[in-house]
Amino acid sequence: MTVRGTQLLLPDGLSAAATADALAGQLPIVTQRAHVIERTFWDSFDGRVHEAGLALIDNAGGLTLADATTYAEAARGKRPGRSQRLLVDDLPPGALRERLAPLLEMRAVTPIARVRSRLLPVSVLDDEGKTVVRLRVEEASARLDGDTSAPLRPRLHLVGVRGYDDELERVHTLLAGTLGLSEAARPVQDDAVAATGGMPGGVSSKLRVMLRDGQRADSAAVVVLRELLATLEANLPGTLADVDSEFLHDLRVSVRRTRALQRELAGVFPAQPLRRFREDFRELQRITGRTRDLDVQLLEFDELERDLPPTIAPDVAPLRVLLEDHRSAQRRKMVRALRSESVRELRRDWSAFLDGLTEAGSADRPDAARPIGDVAGRRIVKVYKRMVRMGGAIDDASPHEALHDLRKQGKELRYLLEFFSSLYPAEVVKPMVGSLKALQDVLGRFQDREVQAIELRSLGDEVAALDGGAAALMAMGVLVQRLGDDQRQAREQFAERFERFAASEQRALVKRTFA
Repeated sequence: MTVRGTQLLLPDGLSAAATADALAGQLPIVTQRAHVIERTFWDSFDGRVHEAGLALIDNAGGLTLADATTYAEAARGKRPGRSQRLLVDDLPPGALRERLAPLLEMRAVTPIARVRSRLLPVSVLDDEGKTVVRLRVEEASARLDGDTSAPLRPRLHLVGVRGYDDELERVHTLLAGTLGLSEAARPVQDDAVAATGGMPGGVSSKLRVMLRDGQRADSAAVVVLRELLATLEANLPGTLADVDSEFLHDLRVSVRRTRALQRELAGVFPAQPLRRFREDFRELQRITGRTRDLDVQLLEFDELERDLPPTIAPDVAPLRVLLEDHRSAQRRKMVRALRSESVRELRRDWSAFLDGLTEAGSADRPDAARPIGDVAGRRIVKVYKRMVRMGGAIDDASPHEALHDLRKQGKELRYLLEFFSSLYPAEVVKPMVGSLKALQDVLGRFQDREVQAIELRSLGDEVAALDGGAAALMAMGVLVQRLGDDQRQAREQFAERFERFAASEQRALVKRTFA
C-alpha cells in the first residue's frame, strides 16, 4: 500500500528508455513492460475535487477517485451512461458517491482534460530483491479537439511502499541530487488542463482583489468591477447550458455585487451613464430571479420532504414534478433573455464604460480622485450604523419587512467588506464578517422560509388538479406549517445574533478601523 509520493520532471530530451538506463546506473531496479493508457479527468467548474487534493479519473468507463499526485485509489464506481455532465445523484450508491457528495454538493463534474500516457514501470529493490520504492516514467500528451494533441513535460512518479520510508527518502535524494530531477509544480492533469486553455484548479467566483489605501476611488472601483464582470462572463455559458445550479447563483451574485458597488460608490461615476447601467443591471437581476427561486426550492426539496412524517412524505411527489415543470418554463424565458441583444449590449457597453472611467471628466464625480480608503471606510461606517439603528428598532411586534430590509443592508455591508478587505487588518475584518454572516444566516432563513411558504400556497390550485393532488395538498399543508415553525425559530434567534453584531466593543472597533 502506498504511503506517499511525488512527481519529478525529467530534463528536456530525456526519453523513458534513457531514464531507465540512468536509473540502472544508480539503483538496483527491475524494469517492466511499457504500456499506454488513456484517462479523462473530471472536476467541477470551481475545482472542488482538485481543492481536496484528489483526481476523478474516467478510465475505460469506470470512475476512480484517487490521490492527485500518487493516484492511490480512494474510491471507485461505475460511470452512468455517456453524459458529459454528472451530478452526485447521477452516481449509483456506493463508496464513490459517498466520498464525492460532501465535496461536490450541488455542483456537477464535467471532463476537464484527456491525457494519453506511455508508462514505463520501474521497481527499486533492496538486497533481498523486495520492492521498496515504485517508479513510473510517464510520457504524456493532452488530447485536444479532433486528433490533435499537445505533448507534456515527461515526468517520473516516485511512490513509496509502506514500511520503507527511509528507502523512499534515499531514492528521492538521489534523483534530485545525482540526476538533477526537480519536483513538478503540479500533477500531469493540471498541465493538461493548462495545455487545453483551461484553468488548473478550476474557476473560483470568490472575489480576490488587492487595492492600495491611497489608490484613486474610481481606479479601485474599476479593479473590483472588472473582476465581477469576469465572474459574470465565466458563469454565463454554464448558466445557459444548465450544467448545475451554481452557475446561475454565481452569476447572480456577481450582478448583485456590481449593483451594490454602483450604489455605494455612486460618487465615482458620471451620473447619467450610471443611471442607465443601474437600471440595466436591475433588469438582469430580475430576469434571473424566478429561475433561481425555483432552483432553491428544488435543492431543498429533499430536506423538506425528510421533515414530513414517513406516512405522508411520498405524497408530495406531484409537487416536485410541478416545480420542475415551472423551472423548465422559467428557464426557457431566462435563456432567451440572457441571449438577447440587449444583454449582449449591456455586457459590451459596461466593459467599454469601465475602460474609460478613470479618464472621464470629474465634474459630476466628487469621489473619483479621493483615496479609496477614505471613501470605502466612510461607506462601511455609514452602512454599519444604519444596520445598528434598524436592528435595534426591531422587536416582537415589528413586521416581517423590517427583518427583510435589515437583511438587504447586511448584504450591502458584506459586499463592502469583501470589496475592500485588503485595505484593512484581517484581524478586524474577519471577526466582523463572521458576526455579520451569523446574523445574515438567521435573516436569510427567516426570509427564505417565508418565500417558500408563499410559493407552496400559490401552487395549491395546480397541485389539486394533478393525479394524487388531494393527498399532495395535505402534505403541502404540513410543509407550510413546518416552514412557519422554522421561520419563527429564526426570528427567536435574531436577538442573540444581532446583539453580538451590534455590541459596544464591535461599534468601537468599527469606528477605530473604518472612520
